[in-house]
Amino acid sequence: MSDPPTLKVYYDAACPVCRRERRRYERLAGREAVEWIDVTRHADRLRERGIEPRDALLSLHVEDEGGELHDGLDAYILLMRRVPLLRPLAWVIGLPVLKPALAGWYRRWVRRRLARQGRL
Repeated sequence: MSDPPTLKVYYDAACPVCRRERRRYERLAGREAVEWIDVTRHADRLRERGIEPRDALLSLHVEDEGGELHDGLDAYILLMRRVPLLRPLAWVIGLPVLKPALAGWYRRWVRRRLARQGRL
């Protein structure tokens, strides 16, 4: 019997880019224990964790082993730090000079994607 997942990743499974990034992460992480939760199908579960479904569409959310929630770039950094190949990238995007600019770009990109899809 395998150990329970240690991270819960709340992601938009209706997004082709998000699905592709999930597959890429799974290839790189190997047997890393992650539970992937589709935010488009689990509104009640999101609300139980204090996440509004609309917020979950606008930003990746990750629940760590201790039950703490991380969103946006902090969620990506948490995931990347767990994969040796991605640790240097996690460090770079977490730099104080880059992180705010990347966070702004990420928010704009997500809003445009959702608006194009008619889901905003």
